[in-house]
Amino acid sequence: MSGEPTVVVYGGSFNPPHVAHVLAVAYVLSTLELHRVLVVPVYDHVFDKDLAPFEQRISLCQAAFGWLPQVLVSDVEAHLPAPSYTLQTLEALAREHPDWKLRLLIGSDVLHEKHKWQRFDRIEAIAPPVVIGRQGHPHPDAPFCPLPEISSTHVRSLLRSPSSPARDAELERLVPSRVLGIIEERGLYR
Repeated sequence: MSGEPTVVVYGGSFNPPHVAHVLAVAYVLSTLELHRVLVVPVYDHVFDKDLAPFEQRISLCQAAFGWLPQVLVSDVEAHLPAPSYTLQTLEALAREHPDWKLRLLIGSDVLHEKHKWQRFDRIEAIAPPVVIGRQGHPHPDAPFCPLPEISSTHVRSLLRSPSSPARDAELERLVPSRVLGIIEERGLYR
C-alpha cells in the first residue's frame, strides 16, 4: 500500500461488543486495502442510551478486537465535548491526523436513518462510508454481507436472565470468549 494511510473508523456503543462487530471488522480487513481500523466506542450517546461505563466498554472492545492485526481501540470520544457526534469525532481525527484518508464503517440500517445524523453530508465528505449490509435492513447501496443478526440489546437481555445451559450456550455463540470472560468476572450487565 502506498500513499496516504487509509483508516476505517468503526464507531458504536459496543454495549457490549459481540461477534457480529468482530466479523464486520474482519470483513473490512479482508476486503479493503487499508492501514488500520479504528474502533471508537461512543463516550456519551447522543440519543441518551443507557450505556455501561466508558472505561468498561473500552476494556471489552480491547478484548474483542485487540487480537486482530491493524485494529486499534480509541478513546478519542472521551476527550471531546458531550454528547458524542460522529461528525465531531471525524473532524477531530482529521485535525489530529491530516495524513489519514478516513472512511466510516456503517451498517445498511444507517442508510435509512441518515436524516437523524448531524450533517451526514459532511460526514460523507470527511470519511466516505464503507457500508456493510445488515440482515433485515436491505438497501440498494449496501452489498450483501453474511454477518449474523445479533444485537447488543439481545445480549444484555440474556446476561440479565437466569443462567441455564441454553442461555449460556447462546451467549457463548454471540459474544467473544474474552469479552464474556470479563463480563462474568466483573458481573457486568446484571
